[in-house]
Amino acid sequence: MTTGPGGALLVVGDVITDVVARHRGPLASGTDTAASIRRLPGGAGANVACWAAYGGCRDVRLLGRVGTDAADWHERELADRGVRPLLVVDDAAPTGTVICLVDTGDSAERTFLTDSGASLRLGPGDWSDTLLDGVARLHLSGYLLFSKPSRALVPIALAAARARGVPVSLDPASAGFLTELGVDRFLDLVEGVDVLLPSRDEACLLTGLPDAADAAAKLSRLVPLVVSKQGAEGALVARSGTVSARVPAAPASPRDSTGAGDAFTGAFLAALLAGAGPEEAAVAGCRAGARAVEQVGGRPPRATADGR
Repeated sequence: MTTGPGGALLVVGDVITDVVARHRGPLASGTDTAASIRRLPGGAGANVACWAAYGGCRDVRLLGRVGTDAADWHERELADRGVRPLLVVDDAAPTGTVICLVDTGDSAERTFLTDSGASLRLGPGDWSDTLLDGVARLHLSGYLLFSKPSRALVPIALAAARARGVPVSLDPASAGFLTELGVDRFLDLVEGVDVLLPSRDEACLLTGLPDAADAAAKLSRLVPLVVSKQGAEGALVARSGTVSARVPAAPASPRDSTGAGDAFTGAFLAALLAGAGPEEAAVAGCRAGARAVEQVGGRPPRATADGR
């Protein structure tokens, strides 16, 4: 399902402080490993919102929950990248923190240690149907499904969007957390979603199929549009049980793959809102993913006067 050009994008999801440690080669167990360490703003939901703004969407809003420890910093960082922050400040829990261990070898692969903190406490009480005023698309971070309060928010947001005819996309977010949640439970919770944006591993996990194209095709019998992110192999677009397009990756020299999938999702949604079809939007997503892996951290460069 798509809408015409224009309108706002509302993202609901996690706002996280990333501690990115870039090292080369295997970690030395029980002793020191030299690394370059930076504190950066992150979170899948927040990253998607920032990349959507960077991709040209002029009205991007983000609903998330943060602690008092970093609320002002996160608000500034979001606003500096063209996102309107709608942050709930939690006095009882700190802002979530993720330690990103990035191997600076050829693959720039990363491993996450996650303390979701206040983001786990985003719940129905933080939602209002007025959040959808002027909104043309709603995007839900899959991390919402991995805690009881935010999981309870998902059907409320879906029902409100459905009542207004607003299409909803969701990124499953984490194969590891999906395994804990359970495939059947996940598929029940996302019923009514219009666009699913899994990674290759997530799509294979959700279907039990080893082949990425078969997995995307099978998922598209459950969700109208599936766009499966394939990393260095680009993306697959599937509808009605068939892969309709294979979009090649844009060339890149990887430094840090943190946030590459979020970059794809944000740019993809911005392109849809501008009137692009799914295949053209996936090309924009691949370009953003390539841009993301060439820099450290999960956010795009700061917005400038022309919005880029």
